[in-house]
Amino acid sequence: MATVINTYARAFADVVFASHLDPAKTLKEAQDLAELVAANKQLRDVWATPSIPAEQKRAVLDAIVQREGISRTVRNFVAVLMDHRRIGFLAALVKQFELELDARMGFAEAQITSAHELGETERAALESQVQIMMGKRVRARYSRDASLLGGAVVRVGSTIYDGSVEGQLEKIREAISS
Repeated sequence: MATVINTYARAFADVVFASHLDPAKTLKEAQDLAELVAANKQLRDVWATPSIPAEQKRAVLDAIVQREGISRTVRNFVAVLMDHRRIGFLAALVKQFELELDARMGFAEAQITSAHELGETERAALESQVQIMMGKRVRARYSRDASLLGGAVVRVGSTIYDGSVEGQLEKIREAISS
């Protein structure tokens, strides 16, 4: 499944860059359509049912595209997924598409968890430090975890930078015990 998702996401990103489309706008349209599909079980059922002719499925897609103002590129991407019976992977494909766009544009996605809500200056300083460590521009997503005593934990991909008070105390504990 991961190979299928990666292949389609890379191909969609190839189309976006080859056609000189706005990656952010295309991503937003794809995300909006994926959210619409995720929220509507009847729509998912219609698009996933093999007994419903492809023309009828595309007619429903075209009506949605017209109503929502979605680009032809995103419409065609979803039509390909329907034709190849991959529409069930839409949400995962859109997420992988986002990661593919970020990688091609030199962005790293960072998940930052802190003990309290960070102000704008704290966020900017933290993002700046992560950018220096990663050598890439950072798109940060913030969350709060009241179980942290203080500080922050930054996750970029599979790498975790633990700047929490608990993490620092654990490092000190390990240094003393060794």
